Amino acid sequence: MATPFIPGHFFDDNDPAETREWFEALSSIVENEGPERATWLLNRLTDVAQSQGLYRAHLHTPYLNTISTREEAPFPGDMFMERRIRSLVRWNALATVMRANLNDDELGGHIASFASSATLYDVGMNHFFRAPTDGHGGDLVYYQGHSAPGIYARAFLEGRLSEEQLDNFRREVDGKGLSSYPHPWLMPDFWQFPTVSMGLGPIQAIYQAHIMKYLENREMIPSQRRKVWAFLGDGEMDEPESLGALSLAGREHLDNLIFVVNCNLQRLDGPVRGNGKIIQELEGLFRGAGWNVIKVVWGRLWDPLLERDTEGVLRRRMEECVDGEYQAYKKNGGAYTREHFFGKYPELAKLVEHLSDEEIYQLNRGGHDPFKVYAAYHQAVNHTGQPTVILAKTVKGYATGAGEATNKTHQMKKLDLDSLKDFRDRFNMPFSDKELEKLPYYRPDEDSPELRYLRERRGALGGSVPVRRRNSEKLEVPDVGLFGNFLEGSGDRAISTTMAFVRMLSSLIKQKGIGDRVVPIVPDEARTFGMEGMFRQLGIYSAGGQKYEPEDAGQVMYYREDRQGRILEEGINEAGAMSGWMAAATSYSHHNFPLVPFYIYYSMFGFQRVGDLAWAAGDMQARGFLLGATAGRTTLNGEGLQHQDGHSHLLSSTVPNCISYDPTYAFELAVILQDGLRRMYAEQENVFYYITLMNENYVHRAMPKGAEEGIRKGMYLLQEAERKSKKTVQLLGSGTILREVEAAAEILQDVYGVEADIWSVTSFNELRREGLQVQRWNMLHPQEEARRCWVQTCLAQRQGPIIAATDYMKIFADQIRPWVEAPYIVLGTDGFGRSDSRARLREFFEVDRYFIVLAALNGLADKGVIGRSKVADAIKRFGINAEKPYPPSV
Repeated sequence: MATPFIPGHFFDDNDPAETREWFEALSSIVENEGPERATWLLNRLTDVAQSQGLYRAHLHTPYLNTISTREEAPFPGDMFMERRIRSLVRWNALATVMRANLNDDELGGHIASFASSATLYDVGMNHFFRAPTDGHGGDLVYYQGHSAPGIYARAFLEGRLSEEQLDNFRREVDGKGLSSYPHPWLMPDFWQFPTVSMGLGPIQAIYQAHIMKYLENREMIPSQRRKVWAFLGDGEMDEPESLGALSLAGREHLDNLIFVVNCNLQRLDGPVRGNGKIIQELEGLFRGAGWNVIKVVWGRLWDPLLERDTEGVLRRRMEECVDGEYQAYKKNGGAYTREHFFGKYPELAKLVEHLSDEEIYQLNRGGHDPFKVYAAYHQAVNHTGQPTVILAKTVKGYATGAGEATNKTHQMKKLDLDSLKDFRDRFNMPFSDKELEKLPYYRPDEDSPELRYLRERRGALGGSVPVRRRNSEKLEVPDVGLFGNFLEGSGDRAISTTMAFVRMLSSLIKQKGIGDRVVPIVPDEARTFGMEGMFRQLGIYSAGGQKYEPEDAGQVMYYREDRQGRILEEGINEAGAMSGWMAAATSYSHHNFPLVPFYIYYSMFGFQRVGDLAWAAGDMQARGFLLGATAGRTTLNGEGLQHQDGHSHLLSSTVPNCISYDPTYAFELAVILQDGLRRMYAEQENVFYYITLMNENYVHRAMPKGAEEGIRKGMYLLQEAERKSKKTVQLLGSGTILREVEAAAEILQDVYGVEADIWSVTSFNELRREGLQVQRWNMLHPQEEARRCWVQTCLAQRQGPIIAATDYMKIFADQIRPWVEAPYIVLGTDGFGRSDSRARLREFFEVDRYFIVLAALNGLADKGVIGRSKVADAIKRFGINAEKPYPPSV
């Protein structure tokens, strides 16, 4: 609660006696009947007021600290020693960035963000952030990306990093440097979460807490009161992902989650809310979403003034000022603040007449006061039933002299010499002016009081943070025989690859040793994908269980929510579902408990919609499966332009450790799934899989003998020509268009006497990657026998032109062109999608069997094997419009 006071009178009150009676009545109720009764009366009074047309906001409290001085938990540390450590960290963080910019490399770095948040981190490091140990899982901390130099500086004091490593800040090519921001891929034993793509930290943290509760409720990990901490910037909160999942945290009562928003009132170019108050705005948003809100606005030096503010004039002035003014006060000093802040009202000017201008300037903000920060953290970790957000007011560029509270402070990489001297003097660094020019690091002797205290505090919390676990237990991965039925084909029954996947998933879930680790994740599309049968079998995870009887309770596949349910049904929220998948896919690292998450979604709403999260998943070394269902530009025929995916594999190819496949037949999918399980959960390889699935039903072949290697590598010979004709072509296809390729081969044989080898290309992306590796090896080993990539190995002895057709843009299949030695013709679905029948769409995008035949004949004509009249005949025979614009949908 805000600091309570019963004034003698408000300076703008026209009936002080009546006001005093109201306050005395309220105080009497609190004292004699308790705060619950007082709260009840206030709520009823508000109800009556609203019925009479009187409204007031309930989501905002006064612009004061939430925790009153008498409610503050006592600070348990050595204040002098902690300030000394904080000063050392500040100095070394500053030196790290400045030394990185002493040459012409222009490496950059950030000073101002950590300068404003040093106390917020320091209090957490000394008293709250628990490291993982054999007996405790540890807390999970999302560090604000721009504050990385400060985290490195503390690790340097702890002896975890050397001066050489600090000198290699942002010099990563040789493998000795420190990454610019938190990047687990580049520092796999240090950083846990990539956060500097702003907005991703908040949503990741929420779903990390969500998955932690999921694991605890399923009794898969012990409940140890672990916390997920997320350190964020107030400007960052404008990102949709920052606020988009707040209601989930409130709805699920994620009391294992703590946000710390560093409200330094400035974003990259200027004020966050120059004309308003970002702290008040965020308070309303979080409180409305069901969060416990703790505001840390003012430091201890304001307490005596607030105590003496018997008329409420100081509180009124605090409410009146906007953030742009608060920045000006801190930038322009004590005399300016006296005149423009305190000078507005005579009563307020009198309140500070005993203070010098310097003392007015030193009036501190709450986020720089360790006593206030400790009290907020203490209350947050002990609060139950709600997530907590701490809104801490700070100064951007705190203590950096000329850069403090200026609009350009975020871009500041260096301090001028006078500011550097002031910084040195303020934080008692033992350097002469001459030594200062070299920007030395400073680390006291191992036996110094500072380092002994630092080790003692971290020892009490389990050890150093941040720290990341690379591997965990290996899972028992079955061989491909688990999916034996699918290796034999579907007989006469037509099914989709989506249906085949769901059945394989059901088989895997029952498998001993790995089945209980499988986590199905859907964004409110389970019925679309035929997964509703799992509702009753596995249950839908709900932190509160099921408090109602579903309307379909009498049906076999009724909608069943359960506190120990396994399916994560995340609603219409692809970013949230992806964040949940990321948390589950890194459970091996964060909980020493690997999960096998399968996130299935409309492929168009995957990489295109949450591409930044997919990139972060690669950075944090996620392991799991993404299933892009209803994939292909022409396969999802009725939905139209915004649903039809013709490029997700191109987007997935941009993530270096994402392995992508576009299978046609169930046996291909079975081999791919098993291989992914082996690589990720038995061999613990840092990759994740993207597999496209289709909703088109067709009969599935049995697996050809010896096809497994080619399926994994990206292509294999599905059907070989009899070689009775000299007119031969090579036809390549993937996904559902492979079946058009097969149909085209029949037309070529029956109508034109052309034989075709049919190749199923399960992954153009993987073929390209392997081709590039071989190409590079050959270039760097000019005197050794040249190697051949898989594409060359497959096609080297084959005759005729090569035609590839897919349900994706032409550039997808065009990726392997450098290693195709024969004439190569690519068909694809460039342009916007649209709604129609599959047959019409494939004709429209020129990827149907007739265009494949035309392309094959044209390739043969180019080689002189047949005459051009055959090509003209095909155009006329199949009714192809030769004058249609291209791309067709532009």
